[in-house]
Amino acid sequence: MDLDTVKERAGPRQFSPDDDMPRKYREAATRMIQFHANSEIMGAYLERPFIREAPSLDRKLAYSAKTQDELGHGQLLYRAAESLGIKTREQMLDELANGEGKFLNCFHYPMESWVETPMIAFFVDGAAMRRQATLKRTSWEPYAHAMDKVVFEEGFHIKHGESILKELATGSKREQEMVQDAFETWWPRIIQFFGPTDDDSTHHDFSAEVGLKQMTNDELRQSFLNQYLPKAEKYGLEIPDTPTIEQDENGNYRVAEDELDWEEFFQIAKNEYDPGRGQINSRKRAHDAVEWVRETLDEYETTTSGHAPQAAD
Repeated sequence: MDLDTVKERAGPRQFSPDDDMPRKYREAATRMIQFHANSEIMGAYLERPFIREAPSLDRKLAYSAKTQDELGHGQLLYRAAESLGIKTREQMLDELANGEGKFLNCFHYPMESWVETPMIAFFVDGAAMRRQATLKRTSWEPYAHAMDKVVFEEGFHIKHGESILKELATGSKREQEMVQDAFETWWPRIIQFFGPTDDDSTHHDFSAEVGLKQMTNDELRQSFLNQYLPKAEKYGLEIPDTPTIEQDENGNYRVAEDELDWEEFFQIAKNEYDPGRGQINSRKRAHDAVEWVRETLDEYETTTSGHAPQAAD
């Protein structure tokens, strides 16, 4: 299939591994899905230490389940990316461990306190839901199919994050001050979650033409602000003065995007931000620690041709 035909046929869940897709489409889809998969894995690693920090058994259980969900999402997405025939799952995991794989800006920053957890589990996951809901209509069917499960489970993560936020925002004065400080630190990063402005977005136009993306970065950012800025105010959080946010005559919130630190954002995008390197090194140590498992599985595949031993063996 040539690119002109792809653009003519592009629609929700239009293409599958049975279609002979042009390499440019397969490379663009692989880059997009691999980025998403990497982000799920790195988000889980950022949150994992806070399973032990959770203040109750119920919170520990819920946070443990959330972390496992995110890792499962990553593996599911690597399989969807693998179906495009450009890279194997193993290649993508190696690239992530070696600092070559790209992932969301928010997961490059360190977290130091339990009060920061709703910044990820409510606001960042809420932003992710804005994007992921649209991806249920992406043109690569395996990706859209994976989104059915991911979106369903992310809904629970957001509700849990909102429950933590509510508990802290209605807690002691000290807890209220701490969650406000965390919000002020994370707010600009969360607004940048959707990537560069449309003017600086390198890949959007082609992805939209072939049906991989459904909305632009700016459209997603505004949709998030319209929904989550009132929620932040509902829990008593004061919106920082920078970046400036104004409401137009139609009730839409608009952010002064040029007031955000895009230099730092693009440094992060190249995996050149120091705190992010720490996250990548942590991932590499975890990857190396289970190398013996991969070797054992490879040996098993070689000696048995992938067939499980029979009970009589």
